[in-house]
Amino acid sequence: MNDVPANLPRTAGDLRAAGHLPRSIKQELHDNLLAMLRAGEDPWPGIVGFSRTVVPQLERALLAGHDVVLLGERGQGKTRLLRTLAGLLDEWTPVIEGAELAEHPLDPITPESRRRAAELGDALPVTWRHRDERYTEKLATPDTSVGDLIGDVDPVKVAEGRSLGDPETIHFGLVPRAHRGIVAINELPDLAERIQVALLNVMEERDIQVRGYTLRLPLDVLLVSTANPEDYTNRGRIITPLKDRFGAEIRTHYPLDVDAEIAVVRQEARLVAEVGEPLLEVLARFVRNLRESPAIDQRSGVSARFAVAAAETVGAAALRRSALTGEEPAVARPVDLDAVPAVLRGKLEFEPGEEGRETEHLVHLLRRAVAETARSRFAGLDLVPLADAVENGHLVATGERVPGKDVLAALPELPVLHDVAARAGVGPDEPAGRIAAAVELALESLFLSRRLAKDSDDSTTVYGR
Repeated sequence: MNDVPANLPRTAGDLRAAGHLPRSIKQELHDNLLAMLRAGEDPWPGIVGFSRTVVPQLERALLAGHDVVLLGERGQGKTRLLRTLAGLLDEWTPVIEGAELAEHPLDPITPESRRRAAELGDALPVTWRHRDERYTEKLATPDTSVGDLIGDVDPVKVAEGRSLGDPETIHFGLVPRAHRGIVAINELPDLAERIQVALLNVMEERDIQVRGYTLRLPLDVLLVSTANPEDYTNRGRIITPLKDRFGAEIRTHYPLDVDAEIAVVRQEARLVAEVGEPLLEVLARFVRNLRESPAIDQRSGVSARFAVAAAETVGAAALRRSALTGEEPAVARPVDLDAVPAVLRGKLEFEPGEEGRETEHLVHLLRRAVAETARSRFAGLDLVPLADAVENGHLVATGERVPGKDVLAALPELPVLHDVAARAGVGPDEPAGRIAAAVELALESLFLSRRLAKDSDDSTTVYGR
């Protein structure tokens, strides 16, 4: 929890004396975003690959004061992007202490708060809410009710003696409770159409209707949501009147280049062992190959979470080998890539007719990614001396029980090995595991270009003639 600074006003009178004026949530976002852009600050920390596409569109929508729906396949960072919106809010904002909604002390909207403001005047107590508390997120599910989003009559309050038509008998739902904040609804098409209707007044007229009577509340919320394109036909749709009320529909996308894909994995993956840049590049190219494969259902997409999970799996394989061999530090090598297809196959949707060939497709595309990475890393480097050494009897064995020093010990001292390590970003004095990872990548590229043979069993792989 964030501690409220002691120097902030604690009554409505102090707030008024300090010159504080109420601002709408959209005006607040507008002003703060504009100030950050003018100061050269990044309003979207942690967002990778959207700087020239999605982010400019979102910034224009916010400056225009529009509610926004982000449309894109799974795993494109839509929710992550929406969560950064909270960073555009004022760090602290005043609210009426004890009020059910986050009302501004100088602009109460509920009957109870207006009554308290009239009775107490400048003595109305004020508390402060941090920006993190002003972002509300809801996953739309088919069982979501109008009461969950908007509110319902509270039978306890009715039992206390209030009449059924008394607006103070309402138990407010998620949207009114987000007054003066941001409401994010994930997977909006999954919300039943009759429930979507309840949002129409909130977005346009800014009032709410509960149980047959209207309670006029000038709600101040920014409504943002996410949706997947296939949801419009497969599971549900955003009803036309609701779509019309969103000021902006912004399409998201997967990373447009390998560097952006690597940056996403490096940022999001929780690696339990060292996974070098060449292997991250392999995984990034692997995911991009999957997104282009006709065997994969591209309507479902290949989430960025696949690449993240793949990197974490490779790191886990390296850590397991380190535990078995005693090698430190734990460094991932190309042999660890073999764990990816079997473990992550279930994260993909294949086209009908590909049953039984899933692993075959994944292995093929992974090998292609290794070949592309090796070609990029070792372009112009003559690997013939390394191939000749292996063909002349220096067989190289690797696997889950083979430490990096044994991989290097199987080869004679060759100048090309130093060049291979340098191309992989590894210095000559670094641990054997890092150098072995680079050498294995070169050996695998020679195998894929049919210069060497490779024999594998359950735990060991041998490169030879």
